[in-house]
Amino acid sequence: MNQRTTAERVFEIFKELNQIPRPSHHEELVADYLCHFAERLHLSYRRDAQNCVVISKPATPGHEGAEPVVLLNHMDMVCVGMADPLRDSIVAYTEDGWMKARGTSLGADNGIGLSMALAVLESDDVVHGPLEVITTTNEEDGMSGAANLSEDFIRGRKVINLDSEDYDTITTGAAGACLQLHRIPVSRQQPRQGDSSWYRIRFEGGLGGHSGVDINKGRCSAVTESLFLLDYLDRHTDYDLAAINIGEANASIASKGEMVVVAYGSDAAFGNLQECMDQWVVEHYPQDSGMRCLIEACKPAETVISSKSVKALTTALKQVPQGVVRMSSTMKDTVETSNNIGRIVTEADNIMVSTHTRSFIDSEMERLSQQIADKFKAGGASSELVMSAPAWQEDQQSAFLQLTSDTFQDVLGWRPRMVAMHFVLEAGFFVAKYPGIQMASIGPRIVEPHSTSERLELKTVNDIWKVLLVLLCRLASLQ
Repeated sequence: MNQRTTAERVFEIFKELNQIPRPSHHEELVADYLCHFAERLHLSYRRDAQNCVVISKPATPGHEGAEPVVLLNHMDMVCVGMADPLRDSIVAYTEDGWMKARGTSLGADNGIGLSMALAVLESDDVVHGPLEVITTTNEEDGMSGAANLSEDFIRGRKVINLDSEDYDTITTGAAGACLQLHRIPVSRQQPRQGDSSWYRIRFEGGLGGHSGVDINKGRCSAVTESLFLLDYLDRHTDYDLAAINIGEANASIASKGEMVVVAYGSDAAFGNLQECMDQWVVEHYPQDSGMRCLIEACKPAETVISSKSVKALTTALKQVPQGVVRMSSTMKDTVETSNNIGRIVTEADNIMVSTHTRSFIDSEMERLSQQIADKFKAGGASSELVMSAPAWQEDQQSAFLQLTSDTFQDVLGWRPRMVAMHFVLEAGFFVAKYPGIQMASIGPRIVEPHSTSERLELKTVNDIWKVLLVLLCRLASLQ
């Protein structure tokens, strides 16, 4: 079958990838897969200490003098809805022209782009110059793979990044991001004696979503809802908190979570609490009215968290922004600066809170990140900087981007927008590490990434595949 006109092999490779668990920080198996893929095709490859892999393919005969081109993807994914991300595979299905997953995130971010790159490596039909396919690790939770690449890991200076999710755009810029983990010291004590009632309070059913591109869509975060609930308990009953675990991924809007609490004396405040919480969601987040608060009796815990530690947590959560901080004055309808609290986790001696701060202005990202760390420090917390990725902006008038735009026009009959997006790409690291690099980020339409509602529009995969093949051929002719 002619691979110039169909992306059938792309979907076959994507299915193979989705049988391989690949959460951030645990990419060993998919890195093995990439190395075996290269060996099967008798292509040279390198694998570094971070498990990043680059596979090199010689140019199509007659195009050896063309400038090397790099296809960039990442191999990890945000695993949402999985009972065991280290073992669970993804069950995908198609419906009404879309690919979805049963109960989990789909992994199209960035598995479908990686599948395209591997299909190019495998095909004998694609015309291209010297080609490098680089696949990085931990893009979704720290970008440590890109940050630690050696300066000689790739040769090419023209990069096609296949990690974009807006089919009708060429992404030419991305926000910078700062990921921090804040740990509030926890002292534990025995529950008080006397009458008490124990409850498990669960939040579930929220839309969740990407903490960058979905941050301005009015989603209800389970973090915000849990803070409102703790405030309600402070006002209406005598209680202690035994555990709090909110969110599944640092880069997602929290769609679920749970707390375990004990009420002392009368538990009348719990009589209408579930109804009160559901009404609060409807009033404040009408776009996300599927979020539910479920309250059920549970077994007592052996210990509870001291009121001092709980106070430090709630004080910090009230002072740290959640959502859009500022809209851009120069880019219409674009978020300039935001912050998302992705997870709250009860650890042995701490409560860990993750914050993901994004901005197109690096100095503003640094200022807000420091301000957030200071708020937690005031309550006795320590803060760990996991990632600080620079913002990136490409010259939209460059010959490379104009060629990419012209290719869309010639292949699909329309010209894509060129936009900067409020998500983080590895481009900032590449620009800093490899002088003279140019990057165009393209991809099929992926909706609701980082959530169980993630879906991939099938037609757009075929379209981007066609654009990619023609673009590679045109770049190979520039000698």
